[in-house]
Amino acid sequence: MDLAALDSPGGAANPVTATARRNFDFVQIDVFSARVLAGNQLAVFLDARGLKDEEMQALARETNLCETTFIVPRDEEIERERGVQVRIFTIAEELKFAGHPTLGTALILRAQHPERFRKQVELDLKVGNIPVTFEELPGGLVFGEMRQQDPEFGSIHSRETVAAALGLNIEDIAADVPIQTVSTGMPFAILPVVSLSALQNIDFVWSRAARYLAGTDAKFMYLVTRETSGPSVRLHSRMIFYNGEDPATGSAAGCAAAWMVRYGIAASGEQVQIEQGIAMKRASQIFVRADTDGERVSNVRVGGHGAAVMRGRYSL
Repeated sequence: MDLAALDSPGGAANPVTATARRNFDFVQIDVFSARVLAGNQLAVFLDARGLKDEEMQALARETNLCETTFIVPRDEEIERERGVQVRIFTIAEELKFAGHPTLGTALILRAQHPERFRKQVELDLKVGNIPVTFEELPGGLVFGEMRQQDPEFGSIHSRETVAAALGLNIEDIAADVPIQTVSTGMPFAILPVVSLSALQNIDFVWSRAARYLAGTDAKFMYLVTRETSGPSVRLHSRMIFYNGEDPATGSAAGCAAAWMVRYGIAASGEQVQIEQGIAMKRASQIFVRADTDGERVSNVRVGGHGAAVMRGRYSL
């Protein structure tokens, strides 16, 4: 193929006129990592005006990342009132909410408009408005923190049923805290595993898990253990779904934050770190906190860094 055809109208394989070609710029960012080539990859389309729903879905399949986001710019006055409209797609579906796409897109918006979004940006997602605040650290590093929706606590799952359904050893599932569905916009069953070795060696098959989850109130499972690789880390996690293993899952981390403060694994308002993606060689650092007032859990916050690694253009 003649790659020069991308820069000029017409190409041997698919000739088009100059007026027919549409260009869409994107930035790829590694989220929940302060350095490139780690964390969770995200493609952010900077201006998705003119793209149809099916084209967004096709582009998400083309990037073949866990998620791809599309910014749909509106008048500044509308964005001040309603937030910046963003849509989130996996390779298979549009999501109402997802964590690393929210944080990654917010960091890109700040980089694109540093004066306008220096302290905060509000994203208008399908799930509602999600604010992301920013803190500048020494050396120019930016820390972003999103406030997710207040958690909804769902079903408590039977250890025996989960072990049988997923082909796990029941001894590998912790007994002192529950397996419970929690949602801050996306419902995850938080599955506590007893040890780091058990989590690393777990025989988790998505198709088998999907059959079990289809009969529950959870969409995915978030596997966690309190045994971690470092003393500053509170949970080690894994999340496996239909597109493989996720290096960092910000939506699930928010659910885990709510779960932790409810069951005494973290104190109310305490910021703790979750590590994910270690076995994949995509190490991610996710910082979470949540508040409790009696039985009520609120103010779930999930934060981290991001590192832009690629810039390009899709020409359709």
